[in-house]
Amino acid sequence: IVRPWLEPLLTFLVEKLSLVSNFKLFESSWLDGKDHELPAQRGPLPPPRRGDLLEVPRTIFTHYGIYLGDNKVAHLIPDILPVLTKDEKLISSVITNKRLILGCMYKAATVRVDTLEDFAYGCNILVNRTDKLMKAQAFPNEVVARRAEKLMGAIPYSLLWNNCEHFVTYCRYGSAASRQTEKFCECLKSIIRDQRSVIVTGLLGIISIVCFGMAPSTTLPTILVPFTLWMAG
Repeated sequence: IVRPWLEPLLTFLVEKLSLVSNFKLFESSWLDGKDHELPAQRGPLPPPRRGDLLEVPRTIFTHYGIYLGDNKVAHLIPDILPVLTKDEKLISSVITNKRLILGCMYKAATVRVDTLEDFAYGCNILVNRTDKLMKAQAFPNEVVARRAEKLMGAIPYSLLWNNCEHFVTYCRYGSAASRQTEKFCECLKSIIRDQRSVIVTGLLGIISIVCFGMAPSTTLPTILVPFTLWMAG
Protein backbone atom coordinates (compact mmCIF):
# COMPACT_ATOMS: atom_id res chain seq x y z
CA ILE A 1 0.00 0.00 0.00
CA VAL A 2 1.38 3.39 -1.00
CA ARG A 3 0.99 6.04 1.67
CA PRO A 4 -0.95 9.14 0.56
CA TRP A 5 2.03 11.50 0.97
CA LEU A 6 4.11 9.29 -1.30
CA GLU A 7 1.66 9.35 -4.21
CA PRO A 8 2.58 12.82 -5.57
CA LEU A 9 6.27 12.03 -5.14
CA LEU A 10 6.06 8.77 -7.09
CA THR A 11 3.89 10.33 -9.78
CA PHE A 12 6.34 13.18 -10.20
CA LEU A 13 9.35 10.85 -10.46
CA VAL A 14 7.65 8.59 -12.99
CA GLU A 15 6.64 11.53 -15.17
CA LYS A 16 10.10 13.09 -15.15
CA LEU A 17 11.87 9.81 -15.78
CA SER A 18 9.54 9.22 -18.70
CA LEU A 19 10.31 12.71 -20.02
CA VAL A 20 14.07 12.14 -19.86
CA SER A 21 13.68 8.70 -21.43
CA ASN A 22 11.78 10.10 -24.40
CA PHE A 23 14.17 13.03 -24.62
CA LYS A 24 17.28 10.78 -24.71
CA LEU A 25 19.13 13.47 -22.77
CA PHE A 26 21.30 15.12 -25.43
CA GLU A 27 20.06 13.55 -28.63
CA SER A 28 18.73 15.95 -31.22
CA SER A 29 15.27 15.37 -32.63
CA TRP A 30 15.17 15.73 -36.40
CA LEU A 31 12.52 15.86 -39.02
CA ASP A 32 11.95 12.68 -40.95
CA GLY A 33 12.79 12.97 -44.59
CA LYS A 34 15.12 11.94 -47.36
CA ASP A 35 18.35 12.19 -45.45
CA HIS A 36 21.70 11.09 -46.82
CA GLU A 37 22.64 8.29 -44.43
CA LEU A 38 25.86 6.27 -44.55
CA PRO A 39 26.23 3.02 -42.63
CA ALA A 40 29.49 3.37 -40.72
CA GLN A 41 31.32 0.38 -42.11
CA ARG A 42 29.34 -0.81 -45.06
CA GLY A 43 29.77 -1.10 -48.67
CA PRO A 44 30.11 1.07 -51.72
CA LEU A 45 27.73 3.95 -51.00
CA PRO A 46 28.83 7.42 -52.16
CA PRO A 47 31.25 8.87 -49.58
CA PRO A 48 30.54 12.28 -48.03
CA ARG A 49 32.05 15.32 -49.70
CA ARG A 50 34.70 17.55 -48.18
CA GLY A 51 32.92 20.10 -45.98
CA ASP A 52 29.85 17.94 -45.27
CA LEU A 53 28.46 17.99 -41.74
CA LEU A 54 28.41 14.48 -40.28
CA GLU A 55 26.11 13.38 -37.49
CA VAL A 56 26.41 10.15 -35.50
CA PRO A 57 23.46 9.34 -33.18
CA ARG A 58 24.69 7.62 -30.03
CA THR A 59 22.74 6.15 -27.10
CA ILE A 60 22.11 9.37 -25.14
CA PHE A 61 23.59 12.07 -27.36
CA THR A 62 24.58 12.84 -30.94
CA HIS A 63 28.17 13.46 -32.01
CA TYR A 64 29.09 15.81 -34.87
CA GLY A 65 32.04 16.40 -37.18
CA ILE A 66 33.11 18.01 -40.45
CA TYR A 67 34.33 15.75 -43.24
CA LEU A 68 37.71 16.87 -44.62
CA GLY A 69 38.11 14.34 -47.39
CA ASP A 70 40.44 11.34 -47.68
CA ASN A 71 38.44 9.47 -45.02
CA LYS A 72 39.25 12.14 -42.38
CA VAL A 73 36.84 13.91 -40.02
CA ALA A 74 37.46 17.00 -37.87
CA HIS A 75 35.51 16.98 -34.63
CA LEU A 76 35.55 18.58 -31.20
CA ILE A 77 35.85 16.09 -28.36
CA PRO A 78 36.69 16.39 -24.64
CA ASP A 79 40.27 15.29 -23.92
CA ILE A 80 42.48 15.80 -20.88
CA LEU A 81 45.73 14.79 -22.59
CA PRO A 82 46.56 18.15 -24.31
CA VAL A 83 46.56 19.70 -20.83
CA LEU A 84 49.11 17.15 -19.57
CA THR A 85 51.50 16.73 -22.49
CA LYS A 86 52.71 18.27 -25.74
CA ASP A 87 53.49 14.88 -27.29
CA GLU A 88 51.52 15.07 -30.56
CA LYS A 89 51.86 11.35 -31.21
CA LEU A 90 50.36 10.51 -27.83
CA ILE A 91 47.60 13.10 -28.20
CA SER A 92 46.66 11.81 -31.66
CA SER A 93 46.03 8.28 -30.35
CA VAL A 94 42.39 7.16 -30.05
CA ILE A 95 40.69 8.91 -27.13
CA THR A 96 39.72 6.53 -24.34
CA ASN A 97 36.65 6.93 -22.14
CA LYS A 98 38.90 7.92 -19.24
CA ARG A 99 40.50 10.73 -21.26
CA LEU A 100 37.07 11.90 -22.41
CA ILE A 101 35.51 11.94 -18.92
CA LEU A 102 38.50 13.76 -17.41
CA GLY A 103 38.34 16.25 -20.27
CA CYS A 104 34.68 16.94 -19.49
CA MET A 105 35.48 17.45 -15.81
CA TYR A 106 38.43 19.73 -16.54
CA LYS A 107 36.51 21.51 -19.33
CA ALA A 108 39.26 20.78 -21.82
CA ALA A 109 38.73 19.61 -25.38
CA THR A 110 40.52 19.34 -28.68
CA VAL A 111 39.52 19.77 -32.28
CA ARG A 112 41.21 16.80 -33.90
CA VAL A 113 41.18 14.68 -37.04
CA ASP A 114 40.23 11.01 -36.93
CA THR A 115 39.35 8.45 -39.56
CA LEU A 116 35.73 8.16 -40.60
CA GLU A 117 35.55 4.73 -38.93
CA ASP A 118 36.96 5.96 -35.61
CA PHE A 119 34.61 8.95 -35.69
CA ALA A 120 31.54 6.79 -36.38
CA TYR A 121 32.53 4.18 -33.77
CA GLY A 122 30.26 1.59 -35.36
CA CYS A 123 27.20 3.85 -35.69
CA ASN A 124 25.40 5.10 -38.79
CA ILE A 125 26.47 8.45 -40.21
CA LEU A 126 23.92 11.07 -41.25
CA VAL A 127 25.02 13.79 -43.64
CA ASN A 128 23.93 17.46 -43.70
CA ARG A 129 20.61 16.95 -41.92
CA THR A 130 20.99 20.22 -40.05
CA ASP A 131 20.77 22.09 -43.35
CA LYS A 132 16.97 21.62 -43.12
CA LEU A 133 16.74 23.10 -39.66
CA MET A 134 19.18 26.00 -39.56
CA LYS A 135 17.91 29.42 -40.63
CA ALA A 136 21.32 30.42 -41.99
CA GLN A 137 22.47 29.25 -45.40
CA ALA A 138 25.37 26.80 -45.34
CA PHE A 139 28.73 28.06 -46.58
CA PRO A 140 30.29 26.40 -49.64
CA ASN A 141 31.79 23.07 -48.64
CA GLU A 142 35.39 24.13 -49.18
CA VAL A 143 34.88 27.15 -46.91
CA VAL A 144 33.36 24.87 -44.24
CA ALA A 145 36.34 22.51 -44.35
CA ARG A 146 38.85 25.37 -44.12
CA ARG A 147 37.02 26.90 -41.15
CA ALA A 148 37.24 23.54 -39.37
CA GLU A 149 40.93 23.16 -40.18
CA LYS A 150 41.70 26.61 -38.72
CA LEU A 151 40.28 25.55 -35.34
CA MET A 152 42.52 22.49 -34.88
CA GLY A 153 44.07 22.06 -31.45
CA ALA A 154 43.17 22.52 -27.80
CA ILE A 155 40.00 24.45 -27.01
CA PRO A 156 37.88 25.17 -23.89
CA TYR A 157 34.96 22.77 -23.48
CA SER A 158 31.46 23.15 -22.11
CA LEU A 159 28.88 20.42 -22.27
CA LEU A 160 26.12 22.97 -22.80
CA TRP A 161 27.80 26.02 -24.34
CA ASN A 162 30.76 24.81 -26.40
CA ASN A 163 30.36 21.22 -27.55
CA CYS A 164 30.81 19.32 -30.82
CA GLU A 165 27.53 20.64 -32.23
CA HIS A 166 28.54 24.25 -31.60
CA PHE A 167 31.78 23.53 -33.46
CA VAL A 168 30.16 22.15 -36.61
CA THR A 169 27.38 24.75 -36.78
CA TYR A 170 29.96 27.52 -36.48
CA CYS A 171 32.01 25.99 -39.29
CA ARG A 172 29.07 25.36 -41.62
CA TYR A 173 26.67 28.24 -40.88
CA GLY A 174 28.80 30.91 -39.22
CA SER A 175 27.07 30.85 -35.83
CA ALA A 176 27.51 28.34 -33.02
CA ALA A 177 24.27 26.66 -31.96
CA SER A 178 23.20 23.40 -30.36
CA ARG A 179 19.72 21.94 -30.57
CA GLN A 180 20.79 19.35 -28.01
CA THR A 181 21.52 22.12 -25.52
CA GLU A 182 18.21 23.82 -26.30
CA LYS A 183 16.26 20.61 -25.70
CA PHE A 184 18.13 19.91 -22.47
CA CYS A 185 17.36 23.42 -21.18
CA GLU A 186 13.70 23.00 -22.13
CA CYS A 187 13.63 19.78 -20.12
CA LEU A 188 15.13 21.54 -17.10
CA LYS A 189 12.61 24.37 -17.42
CA SER A 190 9.72 21.92 -17.42
CA ILE A 191 11.02 20.33 -14.23
CA ILE A 192 11.60 23.68 -12.51
CA ARG A 193 8.16 24.98 -13.50
CA ASP A 194 6.46 21.88 -12.11
CA GLN A 195 5.51 22.88 -8.56
CA ARG A 196 5.78 19.26 -7.45
CA SER A 197 9.55 19.81 -7.61
CA VAL A 198 9.13 21.91 -4.47
CA ILE A 199 7.42 19.02 -2.67
CA VAL A 200 10.00 16.49 -3.82
CA THR A 201 13.03 18.58 -2.83
CA GLY A 202 11.38 19.46 0.48
CA LEU A 203 10.74 15.79 1.29
CA LEU A 204 14.28 14.84 0.30
CA GLY A 205 15.61 17.61 2.54
CA ILE A 206 13.57 16.39 5.50
CA ILE A 207 14.82 12.84 4.88
CA SER A 208 18.43 14.08 4.86
CA ILE A 209 17.85 15.88 8.17
CA VAL A 210 16.35 12.74 9.71
CA CYS A 211 19.22 10.57 8.44
CA PHE A 212 22.18 12.91 9.03
CA GLY A 213 20.91 15.24 11.72
CA MET A 214 20.31 18.97 11.93
CA ALA A 215 23.28 20.79 10.46
CA PRO A 216 23.91 23.67 8.02
CA SER A 217 24.77 21.15 5.27
CA THR A 218 21.30 19.58 5.55
CA THR A 219 19.12 22.42 6.84
CA LEU A 220 20.12 25.15 4.40
CA PRO A 221 19.52 23.07 1.22
CA THR A 222 16.21 21.89 2.69
CA ILE A 223 15.09 25.51 2.93
CA LEU A 224 16.85 27.20 0.02
CA VAL A 225 16.32 24.65 -2.77
CA PRO A 226 12.51 24.38 -2.44
CA PHE A 227 12.29 28.17 -1.95
CA THR A 228 14.34 28.80 -5.12
CA LEU A 229 12.22 26.35 -7.13
CA TRP A 230 9.05 27.96 -5.79
CA MET A 231 10.19 31.42 -6.83
CA ALA A 232 11.40 30.23 -10.23
CA GLY A 233 8.29 28.17 -10.95
